[in-house]
Amino acid sequence: METAPILTWTLISECPIPNDVQSLLVPGEQAVAAYKTFRDSAIFTTKRLIVRDAQGLTGKKVEVYSLPYSSINMWSSENAGMLDTNAEMELWTRVGHVKVNLRKGVDVRRLDSLIAQYVL
Repeated sequence: METAPILTWTLISECPIPNDVQSLLVPGEQAVAAYKTFRDSAIFTTKRLIVRDAQGLTGKKVEVYSLPYSSINMWSSENAGMLDTNAEMELWTRVGHVKVNLRKGVDVRRLDSLIAQYVL
């Protein structure tokens, strides 16, 4: 089994939930938290993680990744240490391995709890 991450995302800081995310949600799904990424945002909902990735020079082309919590088989979280200021989460899913880097100030335990709430 390949252990290298298929996808790696970096969450920079918590931000308001974008207004236009409502068009991506299914009935009964609610956005819970949003985080700024390098070019766009990641939104944790009651059913999945949605990562929007703006592309190109203007950023008008947007790729949307949707990771349903039901596909997560296992996850790990690592808080930041004294010398290492970044925390990280790793998600093992049916389709592969996803790594989420968390910049200083992003609460890894909050995300750990949020994922646990919807996976378990």
